[in-house]
Amino acid sequence: MQAGSTAATAYVGLGANLEDPRQQLARATDALAILPRTQLLARSSLYRSAPVSKADQPDFVNAVAALRTQLTPLELLDALLDLEAQQGRVRSVPNAARTLDLDLLLFDDRVIHEQRLQIPHPRMHERRFVLLPLVELNPKLVIPGHGAVVDLLRSVAGQDVTRIDAE
Repeated sequence: MQAGSTAATAYVGLGANLEDPRQQLARATDALAILPRTQLLARSSLYRSAPVSKADQPDFVNAVAALRTQLTPLELLDALLDLEAQQGRVRSVPNAARTLDLDLLLFDDRVIHEQRLQIPHPRMHERRFVLLPLVELNPKLVIPGHGAVVDLLRSVAGQDVTRIDAE
């Protein structure tokens, strides 16, 4: 990152359930670390979760990465979409199995409602596979308009999400 430029903290959800999901997330983490004007601060452990809407597919492996970036939210979104495509992501039908899913969850404490980008990411506050890694990275984190991640985590306690390693 360039010295003196304003940087934001962003959280990115990572998920995959095709073509060796653990390896897909490892490659994605490496790619996030070399994004321009961006520093990878941390990546959570890996978590296994069942598919949310389409049950006829393999379980997902999920994680969250914390970034410090000088990219704008839309620049970061475009970079994430490029990384998905580089790792073979094909957008066929909603909630389909995928090689890689990168979701821009939070960008500082900003609330953005644009056609291409919603921040905080819609429904992130309802997904245990997002909240558990967020709590691991920053237990004091607050999702604008929804509350503290530790409080939100209690409301999704019934969702089956399992930590599978501490990479």
